Amino acid sequence: MVRYKRCSLFCTALFLFLPQLSWAAEGEGLIASYDRQMLTLFKPVLDLFAGNGWLQGATVILLTFVLASSVTGLVFSLIKKVLARSQDSFYEQISSLIRPPVYYSLLMSGILAGLNFMPHGDRFLELSGRSLRTLGLIVWIYFIVRLVPILLKRMVYVAGNHSLVQGRTLTLFDNGAKVVVFGGAAYCFFVIWHIDLTAWIASAGIAGIAIGFAAKDTLSNLFSGVFILADTPYRVGDYIVLDGGGRGKVLQIGLRSTRILTRDDVEVIIPNAVIGNSAVTNQSGGPSGKLRVKVKIGVAYGCDIDQVKQVLLDIATAEPGVPADPAPRVRFRAFGASSLDLELLCWVDDPELRGRVLDSLNTDVYKTFNALGIEIPYAKQDVYIKSWPLGLQPPLEGAPEK
Repeated sequence: MVRYKRCSLFCTALFLFLPQLSWAAEGEGLIASYDRQMLTLFKPVLDLFAGNGWLQGATVILLTFVLASSVTGLVFSLIKKVLARSQDSFYEQISSLIRPPVYYSLLMSGILAGLNFMPHGDRFLELSGRSLRTLGLIVWIYFIVRLVPILLKRMVYVAGNHSLVQGRTLTLFDNGAKVVVFGGAAYCFFVIWHIDLTAWIASAGIAGIAIGFAAKDTLSNLFSGVFILADTPYRVGDYIVLDGGGRGKVLQIGLRSTRILTRDDVEVIIPNAVIGNSAVTNQSGGPSGKLRVKVKIGVAYGCDIDQVKQVLLDIATAEPGVPADPAPRVRFRAFGASSLDLELLCWVDDPELRGRVLDSLNTDVYKTFNALGIEIPYAKQDVYIKSWPLGLQPPLEGAPEK
C-alpha cells in the first residue's frame, strides 16, 4: 500500500512536472513541445476563429484554465482518496503541497501559447515568455523550499539518530538545502534572461577561496560537529575521558563545540575539531554502559589467600553501589616485593559513581582487614651499618654520658 502511494505520487508529479521543465528550459520560439500538444488538442475549436488571432489566443487561455482546473482537481482528488486510507499524513502533505505549482504551471503554459496567437511584436512575445518562465520558476522554488523541511523531518522520523540528518542537525541541513535551492534558482534566472555568468562564477570562486581561508577553523569545527552527531561516538549524558586526561559528563553536543561537566562541577567547552582529531574514551559506551572498578590490595606473606579472597568478595557484594550482574571477582595478580598482590574487580552502573564506590570499598577493606587481623604490609628496609665515620660513633652501651 505504501509503495503504491509512493508510485502514484511520483508518477503524477513526474507527468505534470515534465511539461513545466520543458516549457521553462526550451528556447525554441516561444512554444514548447507541451504547448504544441495542447494546441493540437484545441485545434477543432481554434478553427472556428481562424483569421482572428485575438479570439484564438483568448480561447487557448480560457480552455487552458478549464483544463488545468479539471485535470488537477480530478487527479489530486483521486490521490487524496487513496491516501485517506492511511494514518500517515506525510504523503497527504506532499500531495497538497504539489498541487498549486502543477496548476499554475499548466495555466502559464496555456497563457504563453495563447499569446503566440495574438498579433504582438516579437519583442513583446520574448519578454512575455521570459516573464512567465520566471514566474514558473518562482512557483516551483517556493514549493521546493516548503518541501525540504518536510522531507528532512521525515528522514529524522524514519532513521532516528542513526543517520546524518538528526533533530540537532535539522536546522543545518535545512539551511544548507535552501542555499543550494536558491543558488540553483539564481542560475536558472540568469539562463532564462540570457545573462552571462562567467564573471559571476569567477568572482564567486575567488570569494569562496578567501572565505575558506579566513574561516578554516570555524569550518573545521562545523564539519567535525556534523560527523560527531552522525557517527555518535558519544551522546549527551555519556561520561567520556579525553586524550589529555580530562574527564566529565557530556552536557551538549553543538555544531562548533562540545560541553562537558567535570567532577569539580566545572563546565569545559572543547572545540569539535580538537575532539575529532584525538582519542576519546567513552566510559558509558559498550553493550551495558557499566564501568569496571579495580581495587588493588596487598596482604602480607603467610596470610590465608582463600580467606582474603572471600572477604573481598563479601565486601563487594555488600556494597550498594555494586550490581550483582556482572558478579564481583578477585584475582591474585603477582608476588610483590613485600606483599601478595590481589585485585578486586566489580562494576558500577554509572561511571559517575566510580569515585564514591572506590572510596567505600577501600574503607570497608581496611576496617575488615583490621578486625580480622589480616596484615596489610608496607614497604620497609633494614639498614646495617658496618662502620661509623670518625667522630660520629654512637656511645657504647653502658658507657657514661659526657
